[in-house]
Amino acid sequence: MTLLKPARCPIKRAGSARHKVACAGATSLLLPLFCCPPPPPDLWSLERPRFCLLSKEEGRGFGFHLQPGLGRARHVVCRVDPGTSAQRQGLREGDRILGVNSHVVEREDSEVVIGHIRASGPRVLLTVLAQHVHDVARAQQGDDALLCPPLGPGVRPRLCHVVKDEGGFGFSVTHEHRGSFWLVLSPGGAAERAGVPPGARLLEVNGVSVEKLTQNQLSRKLRQSGEQVTLLVAGPEVEEQCRQLGVPLAAPLAEGWALPSKPRCLHLEKGPEGFGFLLREEKGLGGLLGQFLWDVDPGMPAERAGMQAGDRLVAVAGQSVEGLGHEETVSRIQAQGSRVSLTVVDPKADRFFSMVRLSPLLFLESAEAAGSPRDTCSASRAETEGPPAAGRAVPPVPRGSRQCFLYPGPGGGYGFRLSCAASGPCVFISQVTLGGAAAQAGLRRGDVILEVNGYSVGGENDLERLQQLAEAEPPLCLQLAPGSLQGSEAGVPPGSEEDGALASELL
Repeated sequence: MTLLKPARCPIKRAGSARHKVACAGATSLLLPLFCCPPPPPDLWSLERPRFCLLSKEEGRGFGFHLQPGLGRARHVVCRVDPGTSAQRQGLREGDRILGVNSHVVEREDSEVVIGHIRASGPRVLLTVLAQHVHDVARAQQGDDALLCPPLGPGVRPRLCHVVKDEGGFGFSVTHEHRGSFWLVLSPGGAAERAGVPPGARLLEVNGVSVEKLTQNQLSRKLRQSGEQVTLLVAGPEVEEQCRQLGVPLAAPLAEGWALPSKPRCLHLEKGPEGFGFLLREEKGLGGLLGQFLWDVDPGMPAERAGMQAGDRLVAVAGQSVEGLGHEETVSRIQAQGSRVSLTVVDPKADRFFSMVRLSPLLFLESAEAAGSPRDTCSASRAETEGPPAAGRAVPPVPRGSRQCFLYPGPGGGYGFRLSCAASGPCVFISQVTLGGAAAQAGLRRGDVILEVNGYSVGGENDLERLQQLAEAEPPLCLQLAPGSLQGSEAGVPPGSEEDGALASELL
């Protein structure tokens, strides 16, 4: 089984120039590539990372369950529901998730992985590796090796919104067979101005794949678009790069060009009378429940930040709230204290991203995607925050470990919970609050604490000493090691992995 087929080649026209370009050099690739329909499932097709492009169906999820874990058992697909997108796209029980869209998640907490999948919206591209191959690779290369092939800008198609002018849309369509269409641009025309690259392959029109369309059906669809149309396209360089890597031309990887609507990131600081808005749960597009912002008070922080009545909330502090209930969403806002970052879409943007079947969070500007701006962040990684205060001891960094500097969040806490391993003197991070100070500083569930403010951790009464140190003047300097570096029994709470008692997350 393989999903590594960015495009089907015209088999009946094997002598054509396009076929020769598409298939040249395929035998020298590091990842499996099939220009023609793939063979039946076999062990060879599972020996390397695979790319699974999943789509949610109406009223359903992607159709797989993700089991959180630590050490080598991270991000395990523990069940695939029959008849779902996950099963049809070749996801298998036991697969390890290495990447979500362009994010490498091998070393991330399960909460972060789940957050990336939810933030991807109706479609997501997963990079996975079969369980037996993952275990062999870890044994040979060690736990620190990254197995996920990086997906850079070279594999990103473009989502372009084209508005008609006196010359029409500014492109014509050529094709070779059903589902294979290329665009010929008019110089200076609407399509070129909207960012469509020369020689682009057409992948979708208004969120609908053209893979099964005839030329007449495509022409009808373009006419029905009226005065504007949104195209998913891939230039020749992107198409070739995806072919070489075996990556599908995936909409969740797309970059937006001249989009009519974008998500907005609002930064609010609570005033004496609050933020000045009401959060209400109600049905939105497609009858799905969402969190909507109403009763925006004039002159209050919410209005000054740009909030508009009817905006739908999609993220708090950069973390998606899609699919969350009202109470949990309110709790996440309250956890930010007096300063909060909200990502919202207005009704027009909501309709646009629903049409193209992509999450608005995929099109946040890079500065906004990280969450709050610098002056509202309660913590940051050591390498961006700079050295600790003068006179504070900074212990040497042992190999395989890392240092994090934490500053209290708006509520005064650091946003993590400690636990002791029953089998020995080991203190590890058992919980990290999403969007909290610890999460923003880079703490991960399962991290083992080696030192705090220069004091070694590993003896009796560690928790009591840590509590005293946490009350000292910030920043809190932690020397951490991943749970896997200390052995599985040190980093994993007793009974969590061996007995299979970990809860799974339905996605």
